[in-house]
Amino acid sequence: MTDWVEIVVPVGAADVDDVAALIASEIPAASAGTEQRGDEVVFWVAASDVAAALADTRDAVARWQAGGAAVDPSRVRSATAMPEAEWRDAWKRYFKVSRLTRQFVVVPSWEPYTPVDGDVVIDLDPGMAFGTGTHASTRLVLEHLQVLADAGASPARILDVGCGSGILAIAAVKRWPAATCVAIDNDPIAVQATAENALHNKVADKIDASVTPLPDLTETFPLVLANIQAHVLRELKAPLIARTQGTLILSGLLTPQAQPLADEFVASGMKLVLVRTSAEDPQWSSVVLES
Repeated sequence: MTDWVEIVVPVGAADVDDVAALIASEIPAASAGTEQRGDEVVFWVAASDVAAALADTRDAVARWQAGGAAVDPSRVRSATAMPEAEWRDAWKRYFKVSRLTRQFVVVPSWEPYTPVDGDVVIDLDPGMAFGTGTHASTRLVLEHLQVLADAGASPARILDVGCGSGILAIAAVKRWPAATCVAIDNDPIAVQATAENALHNKVADKIDASVTPLPDLTETFPLVLANIQAHVLRELKAPLIARTQGTLILSGLLTPQAQPLADEFVASGMKLVLVRTSAEDPQWSSVVLES
């Protein structure tokens, strides 16, 4: 079982929401999500990664402070997290069945649920390093998968870049049972989580999870999903475009980042379908493009 440590960022009360979004978007170790506790924003890292996460966070906080945010890099600290077993038990008090779109439903193991006709059920318990699928950036991707499915799309091959818990890959192959998916992440823990969740959802034979770098892939895909921070999407622009022969969905974007990033992909030859802002959390947006 992994030993976890909290990274705690104190924030002036008026800036908590904005800083939480910045942390999730710009600090790789926090990309799975954050928790707000009053005037503090918290995320979790493995004990072995604390020094690097603290350094990255303090550097980012210093930049935001220089830009006027009510943060102080000297106050960023680490704290011992509760044991993972206790943390999971704590989740049970408030993580319930979540209907994310007309068809996609996330169901934790401790919650009884009887699917209705047409439901695509994703069995996914929360993990300390990975979200539950309810974050706005994930929901935005699932919402557009629903749009594609409702329009009659049936991609045979799917690429999930930065797969994390595997929720997007699992949702896609469950919605399109004839499809298979390549799921990649630079974090071996994420790849392991994707493989385990795929097995739990009985789709392990449809998802190939690995740490293969995106530029090393040669196949093109009719559907490419990338729910990662904006700066990473920008760095991966060329290989993302090269691997897409159809639809490319980009998420993990703060709303002010979405249109400028879309413009860069269009300038490199993609066609913009839409920029979608989350109805539940308008600080997050996604971009849908076509090759």
